[in-house]
Amino acid sequence: MDVKKAIEERRSIRKYENREIPDDLLRGVIDSARLAPSGNNTQPSTYYVVRDEETKSKLRENKVFSQDFVYNAPAIIVCCTDPTAYEKHVKGWDSPNEDRAIRDLSIASSFLVLRATELGLGTCYVGWLKGEKIKEILGIPKENLVPYVITLGYPAENPKPTLRKSIDEVLL
Repeated sequence: MDVKKAIEERRSIRKYENREIPDDLLRGVIDSARLAPSGNNTQPSTYYVVRDEETKSKLRENKVFSQDFVYNAPAIIVCCTDPTAYEKHVKGWDSPNEDRAIRDLSIASSFLVLRATELGLGTCYVGWLKGEKIKEILGIPKENLVPYVITLGYPAENPKPTLRKSIDEVLL
């Protein structure tokens, strides 16, 4: 599958088969994120993968996600970024290190999602979460930001494409 086809076929999946993801596929999607560009090659992104029911139960008990489907995904990829990883911030520019870190994480996560699509896996970005509580439960360093997670698994649904703006609406 080429990149354009992966972009066209990617869907937000909220129902997954009760099927384990092989370690090599999981490592492959994370490896794709690792290869993404980042500002000054800082590489501020890290990923924690939750697959065990005990940790999912702790997350559920603490109501860290507002959407129940997240807890049922075979894997929850907690996407982290460290704004302190950047050596400096140049005053006068509109991009504080927190913004830079989230931007770099987002680029890397897009690579991850497209690779997952190519491998026949489904994903969904989930931004309604309690990031500080996730950090506490998983032991994620306090300086890290957790802006979203990505669910991952074999799709148990095939949603229709969602309506998108036309090229003329976005190319101004």
